[in-house]
Amino acid sequence: MRYRRLGKSSLVVSALGLGCMGMSQSYGTPDDAESLATINHAIDRGITMLDTADMYGGGTNEELLSQVLGKRRNEVVLATKFGNMRQPDGRFLGVNGSPEYVQQACEASLKRLKISTIDLFYLHRVDTGVPIEDTVGAMARLIDQGKVRYLGLSEAGAKTIRRAHATYPIAALQSEYSLWTRDPEGEILATCRELGIGFVPYSPLGRGILTGQVKSAEFGPKDFRRMSPRFQGDNFQKNLALVTRVEQIASEKRCTPAQLALAWVLAQGDDIVPIPGTKRRTYLDQNLGALDVSLNASDLRRIDEAIPRGAAVGARYPDEYMNRLGV
Repeated sequence: MRYRRLGKSSLVVSALGLGCMGMSQSYGTPDDAESLATINHAIDRGITMLDTADMYGGGTNEELLSQVLGKRRNEVVLATKFGNMRQPDGRFLGVNGSPEYVQQACEASLKRLKISTIDLFYLHRVDTGVPIEDTVGAMARLIDQGKVRYLGLSEAGAKTIRRAHATYPIAALQSEYSLWTRDPEGEILATCRELGIGFVPYSPLGRGILTGQVKSAEFGPKDFRRMSPRFQGDNFQKNLALVTRVEQIASEKRCTPAQLALAWVLAQGDDIVPIPGTKRRTYLDQNLGALDVSLNASDLRRIDEAIPRGAAVGARYPDEYMNRLGV
């Protein structure tokens, strides 16, 4: 395993983390037994960064992680997120970044996780009805209380990042980033690097399409991708053509498409720590193989030409979600 520091914080984590959302929602029926085995296997393999959120599975994802943290808390950096509110039935209620809710959400997460301190506490989405200074100020008070060690933002715009960081140092920004989602390149990544903020890409495998295993848009009723414009109709077929290019280069590099895609993200900077999600040990081991894939300047140039920025077709979320991104 290789390790990277998140920004200017003291959080040194494995170069690949583990996103745990899919263990409880969005990608079919949960399998808690295999998910727990996968988390433990990840730690055994040297992965030290586990990522969850209070909204994943309506809190059940944090409860799932608690079953591992009870015995292995000192082996991991635990990151969770708050701000997206849901009904018990999963219906979205909106974003809440009020100071009162910051405190409530943190205490609720600590209870579900059965831990005393969260290593990295993210604002999941920016609440445009509350000044970011008020939200981050309340998050900083959690550090004073010993309930949180470091603060993060997710899917925030450059101006918001600057205002937040001026209120209290932000350790990490989490946003979607992969070969088919290169939106952070430019202003977002430049802002993070200027301020010394680590960058944590989620969905670095393009919600599975960059693995080369997704050949059909026939997803189950509990699969989020049924609603994603990128997985619908002509968009899906055009995006599959991009994956063919990844498969060709991966074959020449003697690795899987997923390993090539992850190696590309890792090669974008030592300040980047992707968190590919999986609920199966087999795929976890495959993902870790990306650490052994070396990409030289010629490889990176060829990949960039094969899948240039903006090549993916369709929005990455349905319209009702898109207006909560990059504010």
